[in-house]
Amino acid sequence: MAVPTTTAPSVRDPWFDNAKMALVLLVVVGHSWTLLPHNGVDDHLYDFLYAWHVPAFVFVTGYLSRSFTYEPRRLWQLVRTVVVPYVLFECALALFRIYVGGERLEDLFRDPHWPMWYLSALFFWRLLTPVFKRMPWPLAVAVALATSLVAGLYAGDTLDLARVLGLLPFFVLGLVSTQERLERLRAPWVRNAALVVFLAIAVVTTWTDRFAQTEWFYYRSQYGELDVSDGRALLTRGVLLVIGTLGAWSFMALVPRAGGWFTRMGAATLVVYLFHGFAIKGVEYAGYPGWADEHAAVALVLTTAGAAGLALLLAWPPVARVLVHAVDPFGTAEQHVRRAVRLADAPAQAEEIAVVVEEAAEERVEERVEDEAAGPPLVAR
Repeated sequence: MAVPTTTAPSVRDPWFDNAKMALVLLVVVGHSWTLLPHNGVDDHLYDFLYAWHVPAFVFVTGYLSRSFTYEPRRLWQLVRTVVVPYVLFECALALFRIYVGGERLEDLFRDPHWPMWYLSALFFWRLLTPVFKRMPWPLAVAVALATSLVAGLYAGDTLDLARVLGLLPFFVLGLVSTQERLERLRAPWVRNAALVVFLAIAVVTTWTDRFAQTEWFYYRSQYGELDVSDGRALLTRGVLLVIGTLGAWSFMALVPRAGGWFTRMGAATLVVYLFHGFAIKGVEYAGYPGWADEHAAVALVLTTAGAAGLALLLAWPPVARVLVHAVDPFGTAEQHVRRAVRLADAPAQAEEIAVVVEEAAEERVEERVEDEAAGPPLVAR
């Protein structure tokens, strides 16, 4: 999931806004598919999606994080748009799941629950950005960390450090990418190749259970929990990194570059990401999985369409403008303070404008008096 943003800069790239919105829509779809029964079709679609769409989200996040520095302004922005939403929505979603769904949750904040893992990972990735930008061979270092025993044996659930390291290569790949390099994805042959890549991923994921469990696509479990040898684990993680990279590039090659209503929704991806969980959990608590078990074919279509509709609704500007106050309360407060300051300065500014207008009027009157005293202009005969 790119970095979800809450405010739009003055100039936005429609290509990346389209990519962000498409990816967060797929996040909602992927989470909604957990409500479906386990069968060959549903499980295959789920594995196909998770083989590449999270890597693509992390890749876009890395590319859009290239300008991050340790300046106080950027560090405050990191706290305001990542740490604060993490604390607020970790609490809100946990309360919803406990008191509405009757679930039992442990290790609140230490072990991010469900979608909150991404904000935790994003916090660390952003802090590592200046380090990797100055590092020689940053991508090689990231791959070494992701496939090493450090990530597979020692990084655990605490703040989802296993995912931080496991998905790090995709983030660093975005960091080292440039506009010139990404322009190569515009070539017609690349778009054709992207279709072939997705077809190949679809074929490979039909045999997911033979070479790797679905759990591998989450990049969160230690190798020992997956019941494989260290050598097999390193090889599997390496293959998944290759598949995720090819999938991310293929996705970007197929994303439209034109702007439009869908593009404008790309500014509200954080709103979609943080709020969709309440709807999906609410449907689960209402008993939807039981109905889906009995209507598998219809449930797949209905669930997918409903999830896409939910994402579009949350990103719809009239809705997003309201929900963003909860996502970025400090940003909203800063806007109110700036507005109050402008209103406080308004009387003084109005007085200054009145003085300027009065002086201009007096000068105009004096000019007219001087013109009248000079008499009518001579007319040539």
